[in-house]
Amino acid sequence: MKIFHGWRIVGAGATLHFLHAGLLMQAFGAYVAALSAELGWSKTSLAGGAALQSVEGALLGPILGWLMDRFGGRVLVHVGVLAFGLGLIALSQIETMGGFYAAIMLVAIGTSLSGYFPLSITVVHWFRRQRARALSIMGMGMALGGTFVPVVAWTMQTWGWRTTAFASGVLAIVVGLPLARMLRRRPEDIGEHPDGVPPEPDAGVRASNAFDAGPERVTAAQALRTRAFWLLAVGHGTALLVVTAINVHAISHMKEGLGYTISQASFVITLMTLCQLGGVLAGAAFGDRFEKRKLAAACMLAHMAGLLLLAYAQHPAWLVGFAVLHGTAWGLRGPLMQAIRADYFGLHAIGMIMGLSALITAMGQVIGPLLAGLLADLTGNYRAGFTALALVAGSGSLLFLLARRPRAGIDQPTLTG
Repeated sequence: MKIFHGWRIVGAGATLHFLHAGLLMQAFGAYVAALSAELGWSKTSLAGGAALQSVEGALLGPILGWLMDRFGGRVLVHVGVLAFGLGLIALSQIETMGGFYAAIMLVAIGTSLSGYFPLSITVVHWFRRQRARALSIMGMGMALGGTFVPVVAWTMQTWGWRTTAFASGVLAIVVGLPLARMLRRRPEDIGEHPDGVPPEPDAGVRASNAFDAGPERVTAAQALRTRAFWLLAVGHGTALLVVTAINVHAISHMKEGLGYTISQASFVITLMTLCQLGGVLAGAAFGDRFEKRKLAAACMLAHMAGLLLLAYAQHPAWLVGFAVLHGTAWGLRGPLMQAIRADYFGLHAIGMIMGLSALITAMGQVIGPLLAGLLADLTGNYRAGFTALALVAGSGSLLFLLARRPRAGIDQPTLTG
């Protein structure tokens, strides 16, 4: 039986996500701890590396969106895989803070060109009825990448962080390039159909209550005039306040503030990642059955509760609670972000719409780790920073509840959607 090529793309995307998350994104905290201990750099300076990745991704977002809408992602992902791998290799050779930022910038370009953004846009073109399921399954790669963090931590302790970074770069290139060749822009290019199912004869004239890829051709300018666009973008940004701060600082907090070793802390991250995988599986099962904005709102409350448990942990059970709440919420909510946008605004300009959204969501990626690192340097611990970020994230649940679907069947979406 022939396998729908869309699922092959989902598999390739999941593996690329695994490489990004396992080799750097979720392992970045281990690098922060190692570099801080060996070179004496401040947490704020090292957190600036994560902020630099976010700023670069935001600036590239609209350009990438334009390129994706017109040419697809196959060439971009090839270039991105090379940049990501070479950036990790460059990281292994650094001696100065300037060299660190240069290597991280190259890594950031690589993850932007071959990561979440182009892969999500590719997948939403291949799926319609099973869009949330496909994005969630692809998101399993990012979740499983966290299970690789103890391996990265162990290699750092055994052979050093430089050897780990160099080997990671080589692995990314060797594995990533064959995966990039599997991408195709849309199913019609190879004689297939969305979801692998031929359209019904009257599918082109059936109306729905959403902006979809059929009769509606919503432009980026029209999307910008809807309240839903802004509420989704800001809500997504408040979620990333927590996600990026945890990725950068959780291991350092557990090591310096709670007295655990890097290896012990990495196992908490592994548990969090396993729970993230559970959330992804829940999204695959229920994401297309329930209202996505309400699921996202519930996840924001879980993000808040999880970060507060991490900040004030007095017992290992508190860390387990953090891992369960934050990991599950991240896994369930993450893939829903792009699925909601595709449901609301269709596919005509989805790349540009996602790219413009990235300019806003990146503010959360920048502010989260910088604020947590700055307050940790000032106060000597992460409690104040984590508490502030948790409360902002909790308020983000209201933004998703208010982000109702824009009205369909009109040429100019309005702010009354």
